[in-house]
Amino acid sequence: MKVKIDTKEVFHVINIEDSVLTAIMAAELLEIVNKKQTENKLSLVLNFSHVEEIDASFLTVLHDLHQIQQANNKSFVVCALSNHLQQELGIDKAFDAFNITPSESEAWDIVQMEEIERELGMD
Repeated sequence: MKVKIDTKEVFHVINIEDSVLTAIMAAELLEIVNKKQTENKLSLVLNFSHVEEIDASFLTVLHDLHQIQQANNKSFVVCALSNHLQQELGIDKAFDAFNITPSESEAWDIVQMEEIERELGMD
């Protein structure tokens, strides 16, 4: 699995550079995130802008990542996931709690707003 990781002050952005994501890659993504979060527990943005096809097993991984981030009091945002893929995977119905944004900059905004809310004790 090809990814590019960009670490900001309070979050990691993981840009997935493969166009087709298989079940094996879902497990690889979980390993990558776990390793990165072991080094430094930050909020997480997953950028799917290059992705055209996703195996349904990715739903489980996204759900697991969302729960892990919540347990660590950190944000989890999926960005640039096409409407087609959202509908195909049923994300709009199955994962209402997900933060899904059209662009990475909007994902950054959500992470920063949630970070401010946590600092102010508003979560």
